[in-house]
Amino acid sequence: MTKEKPVLLKGLDGKKRCWWCGTDEQYVAYHDDEWGMPTTDDRRLFEKICLEGFQAGLSWLTILRKRDSFRAAFKNFDFELVAKFGKRDINRLLKDAGIVRHQGKIESTINNAKRAIEMRKEFGSLANFFWQFEPRKTPVIKSIADHLGFSEESTRMSKELKKLGWSFVGPTTCYAFMESMGMVNNHAQGCQFRAQCKSARSELGTMPKNSSK
Repeated sequence: MTKEKPVLLKGLDGKKRCWWCGTDEQYVAYHDDEWGMPTTDDRRLFEKICLEGFQAGLSWLTILRKRDSFRAAFKNFDFELVAKFGKRDINRLLKDAGIVRHQGKIESTINNAKRAIEMRKEFGSLANFFWQFEPRKTPVIKSIADHLGFSEESTRMSKELKKLGWSFVGPTTCYAFMESMGMVNNHAQGCQFRAQCKSARSELGTMPKNSSK
């Protein structure tokens, strides 16, 4: 019988972290400083959901290592600017070895930038739309098997985004986005950064709640 991998890893600094970040310095920094920290800034939210779309079929570490290049290529994910991209920009991006050169995902990012502008007009901000899908209960990850790839809320978010014309926003992508932007605190039980994310979320106060049900 194969023994299950531990859900926590102890780093050289003595801190216990989620298993998935391993020992790569960039990955560890992302885990400690960003992943699960609540985000309400529209530009950052747009960046996160676009990068999760690019990640589909790849490892997150691959995207993380290319993130600076993605930011340069997509005007720091200013969706007002990205929405103006045309064929010349698509051709430029397809030649950019610093990013993932997938035409469908590139075109999706441009499309989603246009949809983001519409979303802001309709909902006041991207944050107002996304945070309404926050689950009422915080998951408790005690083993790797407890970590799910999607949820009822991410499935509903995906469905609503697609109704609004967004693409590359399946339930799994949406769930990874929810984790990344701090809507879901999926730091494993015993991870020293779980409490930090919980505290940061409490400081935000009340956010829109599941009005799309």
